[in-house]
Amino acid sequence: MTRNIPRLLAPFLLAAMLFLPATHHGIAFGQTPPFIKVESRLDFQATLKTLQAAAKRNRLGIVNRASAQRGAAAIGVKIPGNQVWGLFAPRFAVRMLKANVDAGYEAPIRLYIVEAPGGRVTVRYRKPSVVFKPYGHPGLDAMAAELDVLFARVVASVR
Repeated sequence: MTRNIPRLLAPFLLAAMLFLPATHHGIAFGQTPPFIKVESRLDFQATLKTLQAAAKRNRLGIVNRASAQRGAAAIGVKIPGNQVWGLFAPRFAVRMLKANVDAGYEAPIRLYIVEAPGGRVTVRYRKPSVVFKPYGHPGLDAMAAELDVLFARVVASVR
C-alpha cells in the first residue's frame, strides 16, 4: 500500500507545480521587470547621438544594436523609432567572467530607446545591479554597482 502513495500524490504535486509562478531572476512570469525609465528632452535622432556620445565619455562601448524601425521598413512598414543597444566594456567583461562565467549571459546590458507616436522618446534599462544580483557573487555586485553609476550618467545625458 505504501508504494501507491507516491502514485496517488503525483497528480496533486503536478497541479501544485502548475500554479506556482514561473520566475526568471526573481521576476514572476508575465510580470514587468524593474526598469529605470527616463523621458528624453530630445527627439529620437538627437537622443541616439547624445546617448552614443555619453557612452563613449563613460568608456562604455555599444556592443550591439537592434533597430525595429529598420526591420519594419524592410517589410514596408513605418513605425516610430525603436532600438535596443547593448552597452558594456572589456574591463567589466574580464571581471564578470572571473567572478562567474554564467553571468556572461547577461552582457551586454541593454538600453531600450523608444519613440512614442507623438514623438516623445523614452530610454529604459534594467540596473546592472538588478541584472547581476541573482548570481550572488560579491565581485559581480561590486562591478554592477560601478555599472549602475555609468548607466545612470549615460541615460541622464538625455534628460
